[in-house]
Amino acid sequence: MTDFDAIDALLANTRTPAHLPPAEQRRALRQALNLTRTQVAQTLGVSPSTIGGWETGRDPSGETREKYAYFLTAAQEKLRTQNETPAHPETAPTPEHPTPTPPTNEDTPLPTPHPCVLCGAPATDQVEGYPQHLNPEDCTHPTPPHPEQTPTPTAPPTHQQPPTPRRPPQNQPRTPDPIARAVHEALAAHHGDTQAATAELQRRAIPDAMALLDTCRIGARYDIVGHPPLPDILRKKSAHGADEVWEARPHWTRLDPPPTPHEVTALDINGAYLSALKTHLPLGALEYSTGNVHSRRRAGIHLITPPEWDHHPYLPNPLGNREEPGPVWVTEPTLRLLQRLATEQYGPLCDPPVIHESFTSGATEQLFEKFRQALRDAREKAITEEDEVTLEYVKSMYSKFVSTMGESNFNRALYRPDWMHIIRSQAFVNLWLKAHKAHTAGLTVMRVMGTDELHIAGNWRQVFTEGRGVTQVKIKDVYTPETSRQ
Repeated sequence: MTDFDAIDALLANTRTPAHLPPAEQRRALRQALNLTRTQVAQTLGVSPSTIGGWETGRDPSGETREKYAYFLTAAQEKLRTQNETPAHPETAPTPEHPTPTPPTNEDTPLPTPHPCVLCGAPATDQVEGYPQHLNPEDCTHPTPPHPEQTPTPTAPPTHQQPPTPRRPPQNQPRTPDPIARAVHEALAAHHGDTQAATAELQRRAIPDAMALLDTCRIGARYDIVGHPPLPDILRKKSAHGADEVWEARPHWTRLDPPPTPHEVTALDINGAYLSALKTHLPLGALEYSTGNVHSRRRAGIHLITPPEWDHHPYLPNPLGNREEPGPVWVTEPTLRLLQRLATEQYGPLCDPPVIHESFTSGATEQLFEKFRQALRDAREKAITEEDEVTLEYVKSMYSKFVSTMGESNFNRALYRPDWMHIIRSQAFVNLWLKAHKAHTAGLTVMRVMGTDELHIAGNWRQVFTEGRGVTQVKIKDVYTPETSRQ
């Protein structure tokens, strides 16, 4: 065979890759047939998170692509046939089991209820194409089963509508059993040795946090561990380097102490990362846009030219200790804080930032809300009962959960560096707002550090409540400015 014959044979055996519909249509087709990602994944021989990736922008290749394309084509044909055939009265869609529709790009009420993307219960509104409850109290999840009542896992049915989540009884605590059960088992395994039990619980905090998250999201339609494609600015440039997103972590000290000596109280902000779990997080794949335009219904990361800050002598720059001039990539909480400070309500303290580019998606504040409530309730119960083992365990769960959702070998199930940056930035924003609150109350802000350290001169108890709750503060230290300089 000549070289030309080999080339002809090679070209004769080539095939055009199977056509795939857009990512948002793939998800809509599966949901319209009431199929879970697990069911489709088992049929195609892949993992549910792989299906999630295909539904948020990634494409399969080779034989797997052929199979997936066949499934989507067959799904389209089945839906077309169903739409052409009048529904039998016994199988017609009901308000409890509506037929899902593909997402749109509008924020409008739905003509008929659709499963909430966060909890699975019927919702009558959609945000950026995602059906969800606008009132957090309406967003529910079923009560986690007791371990002794947990049914034995069986193969999932091929075509079955997931049960509609039920609102738990009002007198039932939200604190899930897994936390108390894990502490009990650790103490029993170490014969009551609280130090050894705490160390074990802290070691397993990440997988336990992921298991708790799954428990809190029973019935939810949004796949937390689905990994959508991310822009290059969210990827580390080297193994030990950083990506291009700037976290506005403050590290600020007032240069001119009060003229008369005052005691300075270093306050510790409780549960900084726990509170920051309530923030606007993008749900779908991040979409690129340009222009000085911002939608409150979306969230992500933004390239901005920050405004000048003229209040450094008594308040830290909301961008933290950034010294480089020019545009910078910031997260949603930082952008919203700067926009807020540019309003009349705040003076304004600065001009609004100028947005040049953005990577955003439809957003919600409720994504981790049930998870946050469960951890908060367990934390408060541990404080009330002086249960230091549970308290340290819960603190490890939420702090490690946040710090490992980016590029981490300790949590390979969740890869969302955009969420990590946003949650951490929200913690910085919360701390900055507390400093501003103290300043407007007439107190002297002396230092603002990281996510949870605020130093104040003056009667801080007129502004903050002392205690260990997530809305309270603890005293970390008391000193005088002269002492701190020695």
